[in-house]
Amino acid sequence: MPKPIGKKVKFTGLLYLILLAVSVLTFIISTPLIKLISHPITQLVATVKAISQSKNYSLRAKKIHNDETGLLVDTFNDLIMTVDIQNQELTKAKDRYLALYNDNPTMVFNLKESGLILSVNLTGANYLGLAIDVLQNRSIFDFVYSSDLTIAQDLIARCLLNPNQVQKQEFRQICIAKEIIWVRATARFIESIDGQHSLLLVCEDVTETHNLTAQIAYQASHDALTGLANRAEFDRAIAEAIRSAHAENTEHVLCYLDLDQFKVVNDTSGHLAGDELLRQLGDILRKQVRRHDFVARLGGDEFGVLMYDCSMAEAYTACEHIRNAIRDFHFAWDDRRFTIGVSIGVSSINDTSSNAVNLLKEADAACYAAKDKGRNRVHVFRPDDKELAIRHGEMQWVAKIQHALENNHFCLYGQPIVSITDIEEGLHFEVLIRYRDEQGNTIPPGAFLPAAERYNLAPAVDKWVIRNLFEWIANRPEFLEKLALCSINLSGLSLTDESMLAFISEQLTQWQIPTHKICFEITETAAISNLSNATDFINKLREKNCLFSLDDFGSGLSSFAYLKNLPVDFLKIDGLFVKDILDDKVDLAMVKSINEVGHIMGKLTIAEFVENKPIFDLLSELGVDYAQGYGIGKPVPLEELKISKPFAAA
Repeated sequence: MPKPIGKKVKFTGLLYLILLAVSVLTFIISTPLIKLISHPITQLVATVKAISQSKNYSLRAKKIHNDETGLLVDTFNDLIMTVDIQNQELTKAKDRYLALYNDNPTMVFNLKESGLILSVNLTGANYLGLAIDVLQNRSIFDFVYSSDLTIAQDLIARCLLNPNQVQKQEFRQICIAKEIIWVRATARFIESIDGQHSLLLVCEDVTETHNLTAQIAYQASHDALTGLANRAEFDRAIAEAIRSAHAENTEHVLCYLDLDQFKVVNDTSGHLAGDELLRQLGDILRKQVRRHDFVARLGGDEFGVLMYDCSMAEAYTACEHIRNAIRDFHFAWDDRRFTIGVSIGVSSINDTSSNAVNLLKEADAACYAAKDKGRNRVHVFRPDDKELAIRHGEMQWVAKIQHALENNHFCLYGQPIVSITDIEEGLHFEVLIRYRDEQGNTIPPGAFLPAAERYNLAPAVDKWVIRNLFEWIANRPEFLEKLALCSINLSGLSLTDESMLAFISEQLTQWQIPTHKICFEITETAAISNLSNATDFINKLREKNCLFSLDDFGSGLSSFAYLKNLPVDFLKIDGLFVKDILDDKVDLAMVKSINEVGHIMGKLTIAEFVENKPIFDLLSELGVDYAQGYGIGKPVPLEELKISKPFAAA
């Protein structure tokens, strides 16, 4: 039994010995192989750690062998290169975003729903004058102007109420050094990927635009010279006052002011002086009215005042104070001192008032009535005022006259003038104008010429007469052949119209009218009031062989004194003297003296209002040269004019 056991032991020991030898041999053989494999792996791991720690994706693993480990290194390096490229792109994108965010000229805020600032860009921080980290967790409302706080809060509320809509609003923001700017804010509700809610608020500085808009709006509603409200703004204020009067049964008063001596300042000292005077008068008006009253410059030297919650009696007293303040004001310019007056028209605004246009017409008519009564006074509009009724009628004629001038609604008539001594003289007549209305009715000049004179339309009417008369005569050679003399009336305003002389010369040339057959009539009053202009006007047309007649002679108080200074050819004796010469010795003496003085001065005389043969015969005895009147011939259309035979030839 013992012998077999010993053999087993020996065999087992031999086996262990062999295994040990194999292990030693394997270790000896595998160690270089392990080093060959582990070294590249170790370096690769080290590179991975270095990249992870430094975030430097430009690092690369070193390739040692062109085996499987070398392939692993190449694959890793390619992967890191891709990551490096993507990282560079991400960095560039981040830099671009930061540049857009921080360098954006607008202020960009990310806010909590309560208005706390989560983040702000550099522009926003610079505007507010605080560092970005200081602004975080501050309320955006800390930087909103107190008067606009409700507006800004409403903007945030609208964003929360309408999360899918962009909201916009303008308000004032308090910036560095307490500077206040206007911003146009754009805001909307945003939700991040992780479900967090916030508000994006972008504010653009629009102070310059807002100020420019405000300036344009101010200029659109104010007079540039005086700083007062302008006509358009005054019209709006009147309309609002009318609504107030109707809704609240209150009374307001509209005052229309027109300076009385402004033209004197303009003509003697120039427009700069006139402008300065208007500026100073604007200041006076501001000081004279109540704080809540409304003052405006309506144009030229005209002003308007709205007195709110004011009775007519109170307004009249206030207007007297204004009138006295302007009267007592002395304007100085270049060592000259001027005293200015003002005429004021007053109209009530109450629950019966219709519109601004009618109210202004009422006040304007009352103002002109104040001027007619002697200027520098206050006149209150009353519906039953006869003077204002006349004025209102004249104002209505203004539009009709303008329409007639544009559409040839005037027509020409002629009234014969006959020679008392020479019955073979030819056709001599005075041209007269008539207005033809839409129904074809012919209206005499007394209805519309006063309005034309008052509202500076007379020169335009005179030009219409001259142009149409010359054209009519030029197109009728047979009429021109028998024409001895045609008299054309010129208004006093035409004598001072700078374009009138050139216009007459142009028309004479255009229609080839013989100038010696044209006589211009001017009234004695107009000639005397514009003596220098009238004399120059007459002389220049007489150089062209035109004739002149002085109409209504004898109506002025200084007729004879001025007569020798006026180079006219005819004197028309005022018909008020002529019509009663048979019964009134004074009128007879006046006609006789005018005729004699006229002849001594080498002028021919024409008697108006010759209505019967006894008057005609007496005029013949007195030696008057011509006669005109209903007894000679009534005004008729030009085509019906004929050579009239005086009573002496009957």
